[in-house]
Amino acid sequence: MKEKHIRIRVEQCLSLAKASNCPRRKFGAVLLDPTRNVVLMDGYNGGPRGGGELCGGATCLRDDLSVKSGTRMEIGCHHAEMNVICNAAASGVACRGAWLLVTGEPCILCAKLIHHAGIAKVLVVSGGYAGENGCDYLVKHGVEVERLEGPQDPRIAAA
Repeated sequence: MKEKHIRIRVEQCLSLAKASNCPRRKFGAVLLDPTRNVVLMDGYNGGPRGGGELCGGATCLRDDLSVKSGTRMEIGCHHAEMNVICNAAASGVACRGAWLLVTGEPCILCAKLIHHAGIAKVLVVSGGYAGENGCDYLVKHGVEVERLEGPQDPRIAAA
């Protein structure tokens, strides 16, 4: 994909993240066909499909329980990467060979999903989620990872 097209997709992904109802952090993910330069599927983090409550109701359960970033990934909302892969599966859209653009570094659980879904490349908007991540797992398992410039995580900027 040409750099100008990637820039456009980054803007789409950042806009998509705004749809998240998570009070802690908003993520977007866009599954791309790099050959045809089209969006195959998208997703963002939040509560269960159909408008279900967030894990902590109106608050973030991870914040309520003081869960450290990068740990206890079973606690919290559905991740954008999980949603985009599940949306693709539910719609019969193949992930094999696709690229995934995400507004932050995938956690280890999402990295495993990305790898096993056959996604070939992950483009991570740098400055996003600052906790432990799954990028090392992805690289170790043959998934190319590229970091792109983007908005900084406000938790880092404030430090």
